[in-house]
Amino acid sequence: MKILVADKISPSGVAYFRQQPGFEVIEAYNTPPAKLLGLVRDVHAIAVRSETKITAEVLAAAPLLKVVGRAGVGVDNVDVDAATERGVIVMNTPSGNTVATAELTFTHILCGARPVPQAAASMRAGQWDRKSFSGIELFRKTLGIVGLGRIGTEVAKRAQAFGMRVVAYDPYLAASRAKSIQVETVTFDELLAQSDYITVHMPLTDDTRYIIDEAAFAKAKPGLRIFNCARGGIIKESALVSALKSGRVVAAGLDVFEDEPLAKDSELRTLPNVTLTPHLGASTAEAQESVGVEVAEQISDVLNGGVIRNAVNMPAMDAAALKIFGPYLELGAKLGTLVQQISPPQIATLRITYWGKIVDLDANAVTRAVIRGYLHRISGEGVNYVNAPLALERLGVKAEVIKSTADTDYTELMQVEAVAADGTVCSAAGTLIGKANTPRLVALNDREVEAAPAGALLIYENHDEPGIIGMVGTLLGRDQVNIAAMSLSRNNAGGTALCVLNLDSQPSPAALKELTSHRAIKQAVVVKL
Repeated sequence: MKILVADKISPSGVAYFRQQPGFEVIEAYNTPPAKLLGLVRDVHAIAVRSETKITAEVLAAAPLLKVVGRAGVGVDNVDVDAATERGVIVMNTPSGNTVATAELTFTHILCGARPVPQAAASMRAGQWDRKSFSGIELFRKTLGIVGLGRIGTEVAKRAQAFGMRVVAYDPYLAASRAKSIQVETVTFDELLAQSDYITVHMPLTDDTRYIIDEAAFAKAKPGLRIFNCARGGIIKESALVSALKSGRVVAAGLDVFEDEPLAKDSELRTLPNVTLTPHLGASTAEAQESVGVEVAEQISDVLNGGVIRNAVNMPAMDAAALKIFGPYLELGAKLGTLVQQISPPQIATLRITYWGKIVDLDANAVTRAVIRGYLHRISGEGVNYVNAPLALERLGVKAEVIKSTADTDYTELMQVEAVAADGTVCSAAGTLIGKANTPRLVALNDREVEAAPAGALLIYENHDEPGIIGMVGTLLGRDQVNIAAMSLSRNNAGGTALCVLNLDSQPSPAALKELTSHRAIKQAVVVKL
């Protein structure tokens, strides 16, 4: 079997591949996309870091491909949806670079407080200029952490050792979890107003893109120092440049950028109060050795018929079990993702209830699929079947599983409930239909519906009165949005109606605003599945 090592991983990782009987290793670094299409025609596995893009086109050109392994956390350079559709396993190494990235972040923080890189450059130029490179101390300053996951938590520990006050904004983090690590949770605006230093540790999603923009800098404490070693695009670079020029921000440190590599003519390169590094988060000898060997071991296990580990699109099980559980995994993931989008940001419990044949099976993988689905839009591509329960626990959310033998209207039924601290519950239930075991949404907040959990769903609740369906259809028509299917439910005539529309595309923000402002519409949300 052929393994293409498309990006340079540790020599120990390559050596591990070569030690496996029957493996042929091809090392092809910095391969142009056109040439890559030819190289993948007869490969069974591809190992990458962040440079090589595994696109849908590359996947289509590799009919024998079984697995893509990423030596690192992110898989944003891999088209995971296209890989899943073709049955290709995508895996990463989620824990190997946590300490390395946290330490690099703190290096940037220290350089933002004391301009060591600038002073070093001055010394190399033959100068002895003490007055121009005065700094400030970290002691008793406030560090604001945007996103308190694995790396954010490690940064918090280091900041506390320096005597800093640490506050954090994470809309999905339970206050009890933050308290356990001695971090104060605040709103985003409070973090901006209070922080002397800000560091971001969120995945790049639709919700986090440009979360720190012109408006955020305008609300920030004057004299702010800001750092990003997470993902480019969380901080809007043009807004950062303006804030640095105006003096609102006095120092910045960036390891990641909106477009990489950073353009040679980027204005960020010209600013004296910015420290730039070329995406070095995992670039320590220990981290590279760890993730290189780890990805080699994982890929080898898959090709040798062993257990799948750290897959972002499939659970840890062998092929025979995957065939049985596959439909349940898909249904669970869809329900988890749906419930997350209709529930409050902070919940106390994620309750999963099973009825039918799955009650007699080991549903652990399905439970993990539900949790991963729930966390997908919160934690991004870093969450997988292995770390999903721990990621949920870090948010202070309890996972509760119930296997019920009570009678239901369905042979197979799965329900996911997001329970808030005040007892408020948002829920979705689904089943499998037909010979193909196709997932189907059958209940939403205990109201009967019937819809395909796929694509864009417009879910709205309204006062039950004539003309609402026509109004919604007309509004969407003007917005060039086609309705593929509709499911309508109401509690009683003249009461409250619930409607689920499958859409061919998402409505515009203006159309959604017009809909939610209608006097009869109680609430409306677009869910992306």
